[in-house]
Amino acid sequence: MEICIKKLSENAKLPTRATSGSAGADLYACLSESVTINPGELKLIPTGVAIALPDSRYAAFLYARSGLGVKHGICLSNGVGVIDSDYRGEIKVGLCNVGEKPYTIEPYERVAQMVIAPVEVFEFKTVDELDKTEREAGGFGSTGKK
Repeated sequence: MEICIKKLSENAKLPTRATSGSAGADLYACLSESVTINPGELKLIPTGVAIALPDSRYAAFLYARSGLGVKHGICLSNGVGVIDSDYRGEIKVGLCNVGEKPYTIEPYERVAQMVIAPVEVFEFKTVDELDKTEREAGGFGSTGKK
């Protein structure tokens, strides 16, 4: 499958897959200068690229890079970013610092990974009753360690 991509900035770096087995493509910070994220801060990092997904059966999902998260506490501020099939604007990565030290994002640093995946197109149907299950409404630790 081909995904159309547009560079919105002359100095943008296109996403790359690190290996042939990589599920995601690394997204790069499109910055003219370094940006420091202090503990507890949120920053929106531009990538300088936009994509066009084929249709509503696909979405792009942005995930944290494990090295940034585990080693430095730099995570996505919204957990997982979702790029809908009809969005054509710049992909920006919301990062937060949950660590104890400031972290500096350098220009062209890999800041997230993007996975393109199929999604089900569905409609909601209002009903009076839902089917019964063994679990029912149990949640928040009801099936295991509390």
